[in-house]
Amino acid sequence: MKVTRRIVCGLGIGILSVCFAGDVSDPEVDREVTEHFGPGATGVFLAKNAMVSSVSAHASLAGLEILRKGGNAVDAAVAVQFALMIAEPYGSGIGGGLFAVGYNSATGKVYALDGREEAPSGYTALDFQDSKGKLKPFKKRITGGNSVGVPGTLAACIRLLEDHGTMSLSEVIAPAILLANIGLPVTETFAANLTKHWDRLSQFPETERLFSNEKGERLKAGDIHKNPDLAHTFELLAEFGEEYFYNGPLGAEIVAAVRSSRVNPGKITLGDVSNYRAVYREPSRSSFMGYSLYGMPMPSSGGVSVSMMLNFLAESGFSDLGWGSAAYIQRLIDIQNLVFADRNFFMADADFVQVPVEGLLCEDYTRERVALLKDAPLPPPLSHGTPPGLSGERPATNLKNESSHTTHFSVVDRDRNLISVTSTIEQHFGSAVPVKGRGFLLNNELTDFNSRGSHKDGQKVANAPEGQKTERKTSLGEDAKSMGGKRPRSSMSPFLVFRDGQPFMAIGSPGGSRIIGVTFQTLVNVLGYNMELQEAINAPRVIARNNKPEGESPLLRKEALIKELEEKGIYLEDAGAAGAVQAVLIRKDGWLEGAADSRREGFAIGF
Repeated sequence: MKVTRRIVCGLGIGILSVCFAGDVSDPEVDREVTEHFGPGATGVFLAKNAMVSSVSAHASLAGLEILRKGGNAVDAAVAVQFALMIAEPYGSGIGGGLFAVGYNSATGKVYALDGREEAPSGYTALDFQDSKGKLKPFKKRITGGNSVGVPGTLAACIRLLEDHGTMSLSEVIAPAILLANIGLPVTETFAANLTKHWDRLSQFPETERLFSNEKGERLKAGDIHKNPDLAHTFELLAEFGEEYFYNGPLGAEIVAAVRSSRVNPGKITLGDVSNYRAVYREPSRSSFMGYSLYGMPMPSSGGVSVSMMLNFLAESGFSDLGWGSAAYIQRLIDIQNLVFADRNFFMADADFVQVPVEGLLCEDYTRERVALLKDAPLPPPLSHGTPPGLSGERPATNLKNESSHTTHFSVVDRDRNLISVTSTIEQHFGSAVPVKGRGFLLNNELTDFNSRGSHKDGQKVANAPEGQKTERKTSLGEDAKSMGGKRPRSSMSPFLVFRDGQPFMAIGSPGGSRIIGVTFQTLVNVLGYNMELQEAINAPRVIARNNKPEGESPLLRKEALIKELEEKGIYLEDAGAAGAVQAVLIRKDGWLEGAADSRREGFAIGF
């Protein structure tokens, strides 16, 4: 396949120009991209010094502005997060939480920061029930104050800046303040999401106002969306910092918004908010094809699950499997199903339950699970295995309610600091609960907990809210001595990859529980099949979560492939667009490759 490469030629965001090497009008290129590799750009973005990749051009440009002013990767990543609250307010923000995996080139160390939301005191699975003791339908549970966890994004951003950044909060938040004041055009995706969720949003007059035009009508594609309330909130945070949010007026307003919500009021207290802490944890570690990989540990299941999939694929052998063949797709499906059987059963917040991580990743257990692979596909649902270090808790296996509405961004700077961040407010527009006059919405992350507290035999469900606080014992340093509420299990999978001990790639994706399979396959495409980064991202995906497998449309259009799969008993459901990978890769010659996934209007840019 002939690939178009994009190289930065201009020197300033305002006058940035892009040069193309290769014939973008080549019909063979267009055909291959459209029919084989699915949606996406035709080539990577090349830059020498620094690169940022996110789901939004405006957010990526905000990060680039910080990089060009001398900021490092962490400074730029925090700027991207704030800018996304204007460009993509339905996906993430200071009303939600995030996970970050970074590399500090000065210390040579990888770190994992957990900014996941926490459950408030007294919150249990009973809070998912109505007054008659019946479980509320999921669509009703997601809206209102009862679904809101204590937000962690701001605490995480500030801790990243303090520990690994070079700029102040006021400096990195400045681009977002400008964007909020001048406004941005509403994209087709933004407008479509408003239409889809308007019945929820319009239950809150303040939320309805936030997303209406001057005529009081719902924003439509092409309208300019300004958010002066958010700009003012950012200005106050720039002046007063974290205290204003967690121990000041804004924290009190968040509590009031949750507890007085006109729909499903919640339980968060001032004590819950002031007690919140973004904590460091030991990154997950694994290897594949000679590369070293670092991911997020519990309460995210992503790091361990992706690592298990890579272990299983390597152990099973795949060099004889042609990429995209029926045999290869069957292998991907079987491996994902095996891992999800374990993921669903064992993984949760390890501060509250014992998770046998070492056992799940050990060589003996890998061989044991891979031995189950046969010529015929393994019919789901599969049973979990028996890894060393088992706990007594048994989580539920329901995945249908996990949202796909997250965001991801990756940044590399001139000193080769790397950071990979996945951020969310859970559903699009989160709980729909606004903080009045502040310009942002609160998450509905508590619906990522399982809705049952125990099984019929009385055994505890691991990923259920527990109501009390405990030591954050799997955290590092002083964090391990602090007390905190339970954090719901996640699938977010920010990853860093190293080659010969040197940083090689920052990568991740949004997409709910699909994130795991999306990240796994993109890593295999790059590390196992030597695809160029953009090609690896564009490639169609097959997703399996120990239930019916799904395939993206480019796969479903291949009649011969579908026939061969169906002869094996594999029937793919339409996955639509699965995930949206944003990644930056460091080549051997020192140049950076930035690639963004146009499944979600992605944009990579550097200088």
